[in-house]
Amino acid sequence: MDLQLGILRNLPDPTDLLHNAAKAISHARKKNIPVIYVVVGFREGMPEVSTNNKMFAMSRERFASMNMTEFMTIHPDVAPQAGDIVVAKRRVSAFTGSDLEVVLRASGIQHIILSGLSTSGVVLSTTREAADRDYRITILSDACADMDEEVHRVLTTKVFPRQADVTTVEEWSRV
Repeated sequence: MDLQLGILRNLPDPTDLLHNAAKAISHARKKNIPVIYVVVGFREGMPEVSTNNKMFAMSRERFASMNMTEFMTIHPDVAPQAGDIVVAKRRVSAFTGSDLEVVLRASGIQHIILSGLSTSGVVLSTTREAADRDYRITILSDACADMDEEVHRVLTTKVFPRQADVTTVEEWSRV
């Protein structure tokens, strides 16, 4: 989730995150597990963003002159292949403002494996919403990253295990 050029530039070095995400994607494809990408983006002028939304509203100026297509482009190291699905969202959670749940239900998917940037953003919000929607959840801790490593650690070791199975890409690949 959110492994797009416009978000990844916020990390000092996304190399490990991209490497681990690529390994997870490769394993999923070998096991015929559908690969679904989630990206965040907005229309010109950001009509989807309320001034009440503190996080997105303060980014309006920055987004005003941005090429949204480029911003939403998934990094080439983990780029979608034929048959993969790309879902666009308008908020932090992968479910909010997207058709993700329609795609999951249409495929009969009840267990989701999550990774992305950032752990305290899209991963946390999507985990909470998926749990409330009764999905089984696995989080690949080393295929997630956050600007704050301590926040990432606390979420993956103390918070997420209450609602999800938390594992590494290597451990998950053995399944």
